[in-house]
Amino acid sequence: MIKTPMVSVIMSVYNDEENVANSIKSILNQTYLNYEFIIMDDGSTDETWEIMKSFQTNSNKIKLLKNKKNIGLTRSLNKLLAESQGNFIARQDSDDFSLRGRIESQISFIKKFNLHGCSTRSIDKDKYKFVPRISHKIPPLITSKIQNPFIHGSLIIEKQCIDKIGGYNTDFYYSQDYKLTSDLLNQGYKIKILNEIYYVSNFKDNISTNHKSEQSKFAKKVRRENLFRKKLF
Repeated sequence: MIKTPMVSVIMSVYNDEENVANSIKSILNQTYLNYEFIIMDDGSTDETWEIMKSFQTNSNKIKLLKNKKNIGLTRSLNKLLAESQGNFIARQDSDDFSLRGRIESQISFIKKFNLHGCSTRSIDKDKYKFVPRISHKIPPLITSKIQNPFIHGSLIIEKQCIDKIGGYNTDFYYSQDYKLTSDLLNQGYKIKILNEIYYVSNFKDNISTNHKSEQSKFAKKVRRENLFRKKLF
């Protein structure tokens, strides 16, 4: 029997009692079986922790961590990376969900690439209906003219590549995903985005929606860095 690589699915949650159960179920329902699911409660004050604990009772795949106070997504993700044992890191956001064959489909193509994503659909924040959101073609270098083409939660990344760049940059409280993928691409790592839709992103009430100006500020910083690097080389 061919041994499949271990995948560490990491998710940080803060006060998301409304969505976290569906998000967890979408990972536990995956067709790919060689994975661990590490979830961080980032100092929630609602019922998030209790909901997470109820799932851990019935699944040996789940490992729960808890911050005593809210420290933010960037630092929480780095703590999750430190706990992970997998060859690959799969992201999942607590207000989104993955369709059943997501991990298996992405892993089947991962050998030729260091990063792998899939096309996504979004839940419209006003009508709460599915709307298409297909990831763009990836440029060789992200510049000031290109918006972030990556859906953070849809990514699976080779662990050794993340380790090489030192994980998520803690100077980026927001747009940490943009910074991470930019750093990886600038190291020469290869990325592939599947055309098939395997991830559903909820834009009704997420960080990008609620902190749009802060996200934009940090994203512009990434693009300025890339433009400077392009001039140097």
